[in-house]
Amino acid sequence: MTAGAFCRDCLAVQVDPVRRRCSTCGSPRLLRHPDQHALTIAHIDCDAFYASVEKRDDPSLADRAVIIGGGKRGVVSTACYIARLSGVRSAMPMFKALELCPEAVVIRPNMEKYVKVGRQVRERMLALTPLVEPLSIDEAFLDLSGTEQLHHGSPALTLARFAMEVERDLGITVSVGLAPNKFLAKIASDLDKPRGFSVIGPGEAKAFLAPRPVTTIWGVGKAFAERLAADGIRTVGTLQETEPEILIRRYGAMGIRLAKLCQGEDDRRVDPHGKRKSFGAETTFFEDLADLPSLRPILRRLSEKVSDHLKKADKAGQTVTLKLKTHDFKLSTRARRLADPTQLADRIFQAADDLLAKEAHGLKYRLIGVTVSDLGDPKQADPTDLIDITSTRKAAAERAMDAIRAKFGAKSVETGLVFDDRARRDRNKT
Repeated sequence: MTAGAFCRDCLAVQVDPVRRRCSTCGSPRLLRHPDQHALTIAHIDCDAFYASVEKRDDPSLADRAVIIGGGKRGVVSTACYIARLSGVRSAMPMFKALELCPEAVVIRPNMEKYVKVGRQVRERMLALTPLVEPLSIDEAFLDLSGTEQLHHGSPALTLARFAMEVERDLGITVSVGLAPNKFLAKIASDLDKPRGFSVIGPGEAKAFLAPRPVTTIWGVGKAFAERLAADGIRTVGTLQETEPEILIRRYGAMGIRLAKLCQGEDDRRVDPHGKRKSFGAETTFFEDLADLPSLRPILRRLSEKVSDHLKKADKAGQTVTLKLKTHDFKLSTRARRLADPTQLADRIFQAADDLLAKEAHGLKYRLIGVTVSDLGDPKQADPTDLIDITSTRKAAAERAMDAIRAKFGAKSVETGLVFDDRARRDRNKT
């Protein structure tokens, strides 16, 4: 056992280099790695977060399979580890999840509750270091450089204490990855879930990555993995053996990323002020929809929701992306770049509506969404159009509606399309 090993359950330092259990409490959860006290970059991820919160609040669910998600038309948001043993995974269609695990308890998401717990975890992270970069409600990167004196121990010991206290005080568990950079820390946190704590040192990174699939590389999804496979590249090791110049020539900017990450190199800093890249909204239908008159009001409502997010965040975006998922779960996206950035629901809707008109040709859709990206300064957004007077009037009308909603509530004034959509949904409920 490496000198400096300690127990993750009682934090007692272990002296005996052979003993496999804690000499103080008998726990087998000993952390031992030659680099564990020298590394400072961590990734913390809450284990099956939504499901864990529900099990905490209802102890009768402790030994049962729990799936968090919508009805039979929806998808799985989170599955507890018992449900995962049956093959249930996040983003899986609910009907398929219930085929795999018919005994599961299905609970609709309670985002207000999850956000509250997520904030409690975040506050505890910030007590460790100001360098916390959130990735989502339940995970974040941390840089604990220079915190040894403050916390009276190495970052590894501080993180183990953090995990222990979160479990004790908040009733949920986390997994920790500790490494020399963000890329490796993210991989490490997923190695031993739940209640895991894994370390990847700089000297072992290349050999550790070599046998793994190319999808281990940040940014390599299914489509790009297929492109790499067509070029004979299926493992990270093959990337390591390929000259960087060849990767850059073949794959451009992505080739630069591949050349660095395949070697375990990542120079990204933990940025507590990480910039959001997009704002979006989507919905899954109770029944598949194919006709444009039914889809357009829903798209308008989503465009208004995205517009509201942009205005509240004081951002504007220049690229509008339409997202559609067919009845057989095939996903497609279509994008349009605007001449100027926008915050306005009408401009977002017009761009997305034009894209939708080209796709609504008889296919049945189960989901529609709209996203605005290429975010920037709202001062550059929606300039007055001296030629298109109608556009300028619509912008002024929308600003006026925003003022009314701010004073009297979101539903105090609605466009005709959204009003018709709400009436249709109300009719469906009766």
